[in-house]
Amino acid sequence: MTSPGPVPGHDGGEDWRRLAPRSLLAGAAVLIGVAGGAAMPAYVTLSGGSRPLWQAVAWVLAGSFLLVGGGSAADWVRLRRTRYRVGPERIDLHSGLLVVKRRSLARDRIRSVDLTANPLERLLGLVKVRIGTGEHTGGESTLELDLVTRAEGEHLRRTLLARPAGAPGDTAHDGVLASLDPRWIRYAPVSFVAPLIGLAAGGAVMQVSDWFGAQEAVIRWVGDRFEDVSLTWMVVDLVLLVTAAGGIGALGLWIESWSGYRLEREPGGTLRVRRGLFTSRSVSLEERRLRGVELVEPFGVRLFRGARVDAVATGLAQDDDDKHGDLKNLLPPVPRAVADRVAAQVLREPEPPTGAPLAAHPRAARTRRVRRALAAALVPAAVLAVLGLWLTPVLVYVAAGVAVVLTPLALLLARDAYRSLGHGVSGAYLVTRSGSVRRSTVALQRAGVIGWTVRRSWFQRRAGVLTLRATTAAGEGAYSVHDAGESQGLRFAAEAVPDLLAPFLEPKP
Repeated sequence: MTSPGPVPGHDGGEDWRRLAPRSLLAGAAVLIGVAGGAAMPAYVTLSGGSRPLWQAVAWVLAGSFLLVGGGSAADWVRLRRTRYRVGPERIDLHSGLLVVKRRSLARDRIRSVDLTANPLERLLGLVKVRIGTGEHTGGESTLELDLVTRAEGEHLRRTLLARPAGAPGDTAHDGVLASLDPRWIRYAPVSFVAPLIGLAAGGAVMQVSDWFGAQEAVIRWVGDRFEDVSLTWMVVDLVLLVTAAGGIGALGLWIESWSGYRLEREPGGTLRVRRGLFTSRSVSLEERRLRGVELVEPFGVRLFRGARVDAVATGLAQDDDDKHGDLKNLLPPVPRAVADRVAAQVLREPEPPTGAPLAAHPRAARTRRVRRALAAALVPAAVLAVLGLWLTPVLVYVAAGVAVVLTPLALLLARDAYRSLGHGVSGAYLVTRSGSVRRSTVALQRAGVIGWTVRRSWFQRRAGVLTLRATTAAGEGAYSVHDAGESQGLRFAAEAVPDLLAPFLEPKP
């Protein structure tokens, strides 16, 4: 079934189009599910009194019909009152009954056309089309067509992103840049998501049991399972159980998010990412918006020599009501060599800037990290010790245990954070790396840097270091070179972007 044909518009044009009529089926199916979920509690409530059984059933059915019928009627009105038009210079969207909205975007400002579809919409052959300009002006910079046929969505994507001139001429890196490798799933259980899912699962069990008044029984059942186990081993077992549950949940989330993954460069210089098992996602990114890439290595993934690749591009800031906050993801966690290769292909570089050798930072940077780590480990222990001397000696032993456990861990993280520091220049890109728990390597186009910010706290001035922030219109807006030597950092900024910082520098005698 194709998209509905042109319909007359109020402006005298004959090229207005409507949304897909099948969207009524999608809305009705959702309403039926809501009515079915609410029917049982409503029936229990109505049949609990002196009312006859047939009356309770009649009230439930009447309410369900009213919900489904009223919602479907509202959807039909929305469908009839919504129309869009793709002209040679603009795309227009008119919608609303009581409050009429008329939106228009210039086609030369359109930077993204993203398609999404949940399982029901995929079954009906429908997609939601989100058209964006890449500007940080909230909902005024986007148009949403909810819903059109998949063929119409693909046609809109190709039409609105077509660029007749100015496309990159190098076709050596066109085509498929990366596709799904099932072996990448091994990085899912070691991501930060796994423990969070495990804790959320435990919290959900306690919350649901509380709804049914069975929370005490659940706690008693867990206590019976560990009746003959010491407190230490019970805590260890519970941590392992939560970790296992989180790992299983992370595997399921990875399968849903990255199934069918494919990264490709289309003719005309558009990067396209397609992925998703139940909810399919198609994200398009114009190459001329790209200012670099960010190679992210979370601690668990880094232990297994993995990394993911994100885009540093203009216009990827999310709206407040946008539910898809991962538009910048170009590659899931993969082996580091694969991440470097894909980063080089995305940037059309013969060698990956993210793998370039970086300059080390002075020892003062290491000292600062060691001091912060010791403070983070010993201050809580000191507080517990003071409370123990005041309240109970038990807290003194707890303080000693906290200091013994956290101090070596904090020192290891401080050493790793110092070793992760680095900066350098690789061809047309400046590269900066920092972080331990989440190590990030950013390759940013030197031409995309529009300013430098030099920050020196009182402690940094005493240590003879400074922090440089490269300001850009893409990504996070600024990327930092932490705790570089004074002359080292300023020389790097002057060499990376000539003439930008030079007027403010004085040569050393």
